[in-house]
Amino acid sequence: MNAIPTLTPLAMPCNSSFNAKDWEILSTHWYPVARIQDVSTAPQRVTLLDVNMALYKTESGEIHLVRDICPHRGVPLTKGWVDGEEIVCPYHGLRYNTEGKCTQIPAQPELTKISDRFSLTKFPVVERYGLIWTSIHSRDITRANIPVLDTWEHAEHQSILPPFVDIGGSSGRQLEGFIDVAHFAWVHHNAFANRENPVVPKYHTERTSYGLKTVYISNVSNYPHELKHLEPEGFLWKRTFDVYPPFSAVLTVDFPEGGVLKILNACCPISSNKTRLFVPLTRNFDQTGDLEKVYAFNAQIFAEDQDMVESQKPEDLPLDLMMEAHFEADRSSTTYRRILAEWGLSKRYTV
Repeated sequence: MNAIPTLTPLAMPCNSSFNAKDWEILSTHWYPVARIQDVSTAPQRVTLLDVNMALYKTESGEIHLVRDICPHRGVPLTKGWVDGEEIVCPYHGLRYNTEGKCTQIPAQPELTKISDRFSLTKFPVVERYGLIWTSIHSRDITRANIPVLDTWEHAEHQSILPPFVDIGGSSGRQLEGFIDVAHFAWVHHNAFANRENPVVPKYHTERTSYGLKTVYISNVSNYPHELKHLEPEGFLWKRTFDVYPPFSAVLTVDFPEGGVLKILNACCPISSNKTRLFVPLTRNFDQTGDLEKVYAFNAQIFAEDQDMVESQKPEDLPLDLMMEAHFEADRSSTTYRRILAEWGLSKRYTV
């Protein structure tokens, strides 16, 4: 993990799709922006809350995240390249070190003291669960509400990181869909659920220091349909959702014979209506199984969810509970909405 840079205030982009107050609140939280395995010495653009960032690693392997703009004439640094431990702007060749300071202006090689105005806006880099996490305005990692996936580095659990999913919908809608248990029978009937079994037994939801926890017990199997024969007769499935607002949650599924599957649903709100979804997961069973089947099964489920999220109206998540109707099985989502509203996010909607 790199040293946390000092805070450089950054205004909301002029073309932002967010309500200004919402953007200020959300900019203080932490989000994943990329998989570690995808970072290279070729600078790549990632976007968080409409802020374009350049992500790269230097030749020593250190990962950096800066605003994707050269302070000299506004050219994206992702058009440039890494040379040793520095990133080079392609327009005039200005070089910036790992602290974001300009070390050389080739047009004036005799210049030994370069103004601090030639400095990059740096963002913190935290590596967890195979992902790069960052925040626009927070620098205190001890207070970051990064979700806990405690089995990721556990010797008895296999860690798996599928490809990310880009969704043309809001992060709030996506996260709420992830913790919604009433949609299983209707949206995931081709994957694992059954439209002949739509009833949602009463479940328990409570507030926590990090957000909320829901424990849901039912006879809805988590096995793909072709593996239903592995399920013991009368087995009840326990699903525990730990929700870390604004846009992350961990689902723990208790399998037969002590099996445990954990899925982290972690949203990067690219904009108010575009989400990059990362889904690290762990399991302590079937660890020699075909990973491609794991990827395919998860891709199927999230594609089914994506179809719903991208079609929802309004696109944003209404935090005024009177704007949409609710039934008892919605208690997780209504609690989630209340938490976001209490933060001061727009009652009309948030991302």
